[in-house]
Amino acid sequence: MRVYTTMASPVGELLLVGELRGDSVALTAVSMAGSRSILVEGEWTADPEALAEVVGQLTAYFAGERSEFDLRFGSAGTDFQRRVWRALDEIPYGTTTTYGEIAARIGAPRAAVRAVGSAIGANPLLIVRPCHRVIGSDGSLTGYAGGVERKQQLLDLERAA
Repeated sequence: MRVYTTMASPVGELLLVGELRGDSVALTAVSMAGSRSILVEGEWTADPEALAEVVGQLTAYFAGERSEFDLRFGSAGTDFQRRVWRALDEIPYGTTTTYGEIAARIGAPRAAVRAVGSAIGANPLLIVRPCHRVIGSDGSLTGYAGGVERKQQLLDLERAA
């Protein structure tokens, strides 16, 4: 069963979506208002209690008290996307990397940088899977589903801690 809740954050309202599996929940999406938004579907159930751990960890992150997330994630995506997303999960807090470096980490050729960018753009777990830590090879802030301003806010938050 799909469950969802919303929470206020310094980067705007977040929609959190999970899938209940027994007594636990696997997080399947974190979306920002005004981004490539996920729309709540009719069969989903509002359940803030089921997602309380996610809200707590995100609240601690925004307060500068948490640098890593300890959450179960759903298993969406293609094999290639999942390889890219695992590489995102390994980017240390307070650091950045480039699309080319992600391609190299997963063993993809340099020509696969666009495919890596597409996989990063398809990341359904904004903030908790840190795609905001990926920048252009020239150091520029390139695309982010939540907008480049929010990407900068997240990077600033992490550098301040």
